[in-house]
Amino acid sequence: METRELRYFIAVAEESHVGRAATRLGMAQPPLSRAIARLERRLGADLFVRTPRGVTLTSAGETLLLEGRAALAAVEAAERRTRRTVEANGRAPVVLTAKAGASSELMAKLLDAYAAEPGAVDVDVVLSPPGHQSLMLRDGRADVAILHRPFDDVSGFDVDTLTVEEQVLVLPAGHPTSAQNSMTVAEAGSIADLPLPRWPDLRGTYPAGPGPELRDLTQVLQLVRLGRTAIMLPESATAGLHDGLAVVPVSDAPQVTTVIAWPPHRTSSGVAGLVRAAARL
Repeated sequence: METRELRYFIAVAEESHVGRAATRLGMAQPPLSRAIARLERRLGADLFVRTPRGVTLTSAGETLLLEGRAALAAVEAAERRTRRTVEANGRAPVVLTAKAGASSELMAKLLDAYAAEPGAVDVDVVLSPPGHQSLMLRDGRADVAILHRPFDDVSGFDVDTLTVEEQVLVLPAGHPTSAQNSMTVAEAGSIADLPLPRWPDLRGTYPAGPGPELRDLTQVLQLVRLGRTAIMLPESATAGLHDGLAVVPVSDAPQVTTVIAWPPHRTSSGVAGLVRAAARL
């Protein structure tokens, strides 16, 4: 199976329409339809159910979509990492990605510990929006990531646990609920005048709801101080909070496990050194 065929198939699957997929790919519809038909004949299975309004995936198509995305991400990762190595004359920096505003103190300790490793290389830190770290690790834009379970997808990665901690609700100081000793997740999400913020998915689309649309932690905390929202965070994220904010433990929230993650086939000395430094923490 060629990567070109996978890209064709994924475009049709994501658009649910051959015509729209052809436009997205910059090609005519008839050759795209023929390419999909050839792929189905080669696999011996229908990948789509055709209707006058478009196409839907069969069970075989759903399997290929899942596996095909992973395969293309692996190809892109190989290309990106190889280019970085060539451009750096064999001594490419390690690219570490993490959520903007999250785990800052932990990352500072990690980078200091790695700098003491013999043969340490440069580390490029890329701060990205929530949910993007796993994707960047899969497609080669990053070599190592700081991820947070249960929120981030760690499937297929090697991981080492860095911290395990409870969650708290950050809300405006002086709000009536700020005097509580603890609350439940349901209570945290039902404070009428402090709707929880909404974060975008990987396509930039926000779920429906009354909370403000947000992209970074700095923006969130400013709106919390203004009495527009509240937010649940790992307990360590509240260490550097300034005046105007209060913290209430959330008794039944899932624990947040912060891990360092890397692709299992990555054997570069830079990645290995960074992982060793994380283990010492």
